[in-house]
Amino acid sequence: MAQQIADRRDVDFVLFEQMEADKLARYEKYADFNKKTIDLIITEARNLSIKEILPTNKEGDETGCKLENGQVKVPECFRRPYQLYCEGDWIAATEDPEVGGQGMPVIVAQAAAEYFVGANMSFTMYPGLTHGAAHLVEVFGTEKQKKLYLEKMYKGKWGGTMLLTEPDAGSDVGALTTTATPNGDGTYTIRGQKIFISAGDNDLVENIIHPVLARIEGAPAGTRGISLFAVPKIRVNDDGSLGESNDVYCDRLEEKMGIHGNATCVMILGAQGKCKGTLLGEPNKGMRAMFQMMNEARLGVGIQGYSQGAAAYMAALDYARQRVQGKNLLDFMNPDARNVTLINHPDVRRMLLFQRAYVDGMRSFIYFMGKALDMTRVSESAEERGKWEGIIEVCIPVLKAYCTDKGFEVASMAMQTYGGYGYTKEYPVEQYARDARITSIYEGTNGIQAMDLLGRKLGMKGGKPIMDLLGEINKTIAAAKAVPELAELAADVEGAVNRLDELAMYMGKTAMSGKALTAYSFAKPFLDVTGDVMMAWMHLWRAVIAQGKVGAAKAGDKVYYEGMVKTARYFIKVHLPATVGNMRAIKEMDDCIATMDDALFAAK
Repeated sequence: MAQQIADRRDVDFVLFEQMEADKLARYEKYADFNKKTIDLIITEARNLSIKEILPTNKEGDETGCKLENGQVKVPECFRRPYQLYCEGDWIAATEDPEVGGQGMPVIVAQAAAEYFVGANMSFTMYPGLTHGAAHLVEVFGTEKQKKLYLEKMYKGKWGGTMLLTEPDAGSDVGALTTTATPNGDGTYTIRGQKIFISAGDNDLVENIIHPVLARIEGAPAGTRGISLFAVPKIRVNDDGSLGESNDVYCDRLEEKMGIHGNATCVMILGAQGKCKGTLLGEPNKGMRAMFQMMNEARLGVGIQGYSQGAAAYMAALDYARQRVQGKNLLDFMNPDARNVTLINHPDVRRMLLFQRAYVDGMRSFIYFMGKALDMTRVSESAEERGKWEGIIEVCIPVLKAYCTDKGFEVASMAMQTYGGYGYTKEYPVEQYARDARITSIYEGTNGIQAMDLLGRKLGMKGGKPIMDLLGEINKTIAAAKAVPELAELAADVEGAVNRLDELAMYMGKTAMSGKALTAYSFAKPFLDVTGDVMMAWMHLWRAVIAQGKVGAAKAGDKVYYEGMVKTARYFIKVHLPATVGNMRAIKEMDDCIATMDDALFAAK
């Protein structure tokens, strides 16, 4: 049987029963996307992923990328799936047909992405980064830039990246030193070095358009003086044909723990003084454009971390069902008892239920965010759009940080499920763990996501977005209270939500006081408990639907729905109490972290 990378039954449940994605078809924008069409899209994504992309995961990891004669070579096995991916128009799946897209709902594209990324994370980074760069051109580019670049990028003929990080300007973007000198003809000469550039160069495409952050000579210091430029690898003539090399090249490939199939490049711009770029957007407004791409990228990275965990769980579950090891605990002293499969052992069941609970909860959380993005596109009133935009702003740092941390944790637990075999390359879970690890680091470390949540998102618009989010959660709690079998779970979740509400207000006030350093030392734990409450909400929401269908369900679905309710009970009864305890510790806000002197970290 082919390796499974996602639970199709649960994908369908979240899409159609929980998020009701097919009902988006009542809006003109998504009129063509009824349930049958969505089902066909997910089936096509699943088939492409399992048949074409998944077989390249191990080979791409072992082969890696090579820098030969100034050109980055990707694993040869990536070529066919890349061609098929582009032929399917997956790069611009959510974009309007008028710019070459499919006009697909975001939530549907996310379900497809779960399969693609779970099949081979390194591979999907090439088209994923191209989409992000192309979308910047679509939103901020001039008509000429759009005419020259957009179609070829969305079709995958040309690639795209994001050149942001520098050796001395990682998270502190304002410290960048890359310069842009006006040439008097609308172009700028770009000089600088960028590091950790995913897909910075590759031989899958004819050309690469690099959005580059740089400072125009004389611009203000810090982030206020940063501009964004479109810098092609090969210059593009006015008729769209390719010209000469643009003096931008990969100087070195990083040797990494994971994502070996993706080229992580050190990029040099203007070593010979011949690198030219054009403004993408307005001068000194580069960070505004970047924030748009960052929200998209951070959601994408959350999906990356989650998908590695989901695929690892599916592999561990399959292994535990087949691997015979040891006797049943109740027959341990019986010399004639037969050995049983791993899944019969209590501790293995604990590990598998841990994995399932986080995978199912994260899937619902991610698809909820996709639905929220769709609502910003179809809502008829400015007030309704504003509500969903605010919820997205609050949730993005939580989703990015929580799903990447937990995705790695799930992958690690999957390795544990295999025992010693999980640590070997004979099985896929060690690669899932290695590949997942980067997701909590890039696109803004998870500590930075926590600072964003505390410093920017809690106080946005007077706290309205966080209150709107809590309002959505309370709708689910009210529905669960009306179901006798779920009333106890509803009360538990309600108590945690109320504590989180109180804690959020306390954290916000403390962050603005003389104890700001102490408050920010608890920013990441605060984000973690926020993510836990989101998981509890998602599980309660899932349980409300499942409990209502258990009675009339056929045998297979009955087991599925009962398992969902049991999983919700596990998370709310086993994990949520620890979350409540963590909230108590955060609110006590002991200043031991903030007051720990440098010299006290190690004896001299």
